[in-house]
Amino acid sequence: MKRWRAAFIGLLAVLLIGFGLLWFLPASWAMPLLATRLPGVRLQQVSGLLWDGRAGQVLSAKGEDLGRLGWRLSRRALLGETRLQLNLHGTRMDFSGRMEGQSVGEATWMDVHLRADMGLLGPAMTLPMGQPRGVVRLAASRVQLHGGWPQELDAQVRWEEASLLTPRNGNIALGNLLISVQGSGGVLAGHVQDDGSGPLRIDGQFQLSPLARRLSATAAPRDPNPALQRWLTGLGPTDGSGRTHINYSGGLAAAMPEGAR
Repeated sequence: MKRWRAAFIGLLAVLLIGFGLLWFLPASWAMPLLATRLPGVRLQQVSGLLWDGRAGQVLSAKGEDLGRLGWRLSRRALLGETRLQLNLHGTRMDFSGRMEGQSVGEATWMDVHLRADMGLLGPAMTLPMGQPRGVVRLAASRVQLHGGWPQELDAQVRWEEASLLTPRNGNIALGNLLISVQGSGGVLAGHVQDDGSGPLRIDGQFQLSPLARRLSATAAPRDPNPALQRWLTGLGPTDGSGRTHINYSGGLAAAMPEGAR
């Protein structure tokens, strides 16, 4: 009986020690776990606990300094329920949001706010019309991700000092663009327009999915602008009032009959 009691006490002591280590686990010890939660970035100068930690420097896959990161991870993760709060502050990017899910790309994000220099995305963000430049500001109350793609989304985006770097026309300044996006079932639909003060007048609708993309818009220079007009002329026919009618389809949308779109 005494042996069983001693064994039980010993097991209980081991469990308590293990629980204590997990409860006060230093963030630096948990770097392999943090790396799986934040794919594509590297954390340096890590301090604090796994549950309430900081990284003095966050580096992108290309070695760019993204800023300082702070996070809070609910201890309910020990029971399989992940709740994570992230706050990133840098000269070229700010991000804040709350996550519930298994990983960054398979989760529901809430109260999301993002400011990002489009130059950070590089060639990966090149559009058929050119490579974006400027600063994007996004606010979304809820974003549901699956495989890294938004399944459900309601967001407002402001693209400040927007421009597109094109092979033939150089850098084309567009001004400030306002974009609203709603997503359902993995299909994102939205409206894009200018803020009324930049070189471009534009009003259009778009749809995006992992397999297809469409844009239908009318656009024109606000004031005489030969470079901007040449670029617009390459996107679609221009009517007698100087408005260019843009109708672009890519992916499976380009292969669909007009009546099925």
